[in-house]
Amino acid sequence: MPRKAYARRYAQAVFEIALEKKELERWQSDLEKVVGATGDAVFKAALESPKIKIADKQRLLSERLGDISPLALNLVLMLISRGFVGALGKVAGEYRRLLDAYHGIQTAEVVTAVPLDDKDKEKLAERLSALVGSQVVLKAEVAPEILGGIVARVGGKLLDGSTRSKLAALKRELVGVERKR
Repeated sequence: MPRKAYARRYAQAVFEIALEKKELERWQSDLEKVVGATGDAVFKAALESPKIKIADKQRLLSERLGDISPLALNLVLMLISRGFVGALGKVAGEYRRLLDAYHGIQTAEVVTAVPLDDKDKEKLAERLSALVGSQVVLKAEVAPEILGGIVARVGGKLLDGSTRSKLAALKRELVGVERKR
């Protein structure tokens, strides 16, 4: 089974625990701490090493992470023991997505040909929010190959307003007219 599916399942389980215990934000903070700590290649290598005992890994984690919930620490240790240290970032990302959905926030992945300034990002977020009916947070990236316009993916919907796609549609239309002759 792909690691993304594992990450989704772990995140869902963690979210349900956090919701039940009314610790949604605490879990988000703890997961961010864990991802930050495992971003250090040397520390991550130590956690992945089969030569280091799990008790020593637990001690290292406790020292590095400080005030982290015991359940979050158990999650990390379980992922380490199953060889999924690399999935921690995906688990945290999926948890963030679930938390945002719980609060009625959707992430819009937006691709533009040129970088957007803060004012443009704000206007675009407002327009996309009106379109999908909930608050939208932008995750923007630049891809000059779209030539102009935007491509946005929000909640499973793809909105392609790029110049590249319009040119491709025009080309298909012109080729279709040529074939009819």
